[in-house]
Amino acid sequence: MTALTVTMQADGLVILDGDLTFATINKKTVKLIDFKAVGQEVIIDFSKINQSDSAGLALIIEWLKNAKTAQKICKLHHLPTQLLTLAQLSGFDMALYFPAHA
Repeated sequence: MTALTVTMQADGLVILDGDLTFATINKKTVKLIDFKAVGQEVIIDFSKINQSDSAGLALIIEWLKNAKTAQKICKLHHLPTQLLTLAQLSGFDMALYFPAHA
């Protein structure tokens, strides 16, 4: 298990590093991105994620809801294939949030 780190840069880029799993996510993780404090657009980069599971998908859904509430645009880049598969199997509306390619 690799601990999850969330790094917010001034330009609205959020870099995730580590594992996105039940073992690394807790209630505080949802609040690590303050959508009200950033510009109009937030880009979450998943390129440094090693492992992911359904807890990771749940976290993404919460972040998307928080972005919508704050009236911000949230883009997801370099999503792991495992998360894309989980989203598809869960019936999550892929076309609205997930890019055609990981």
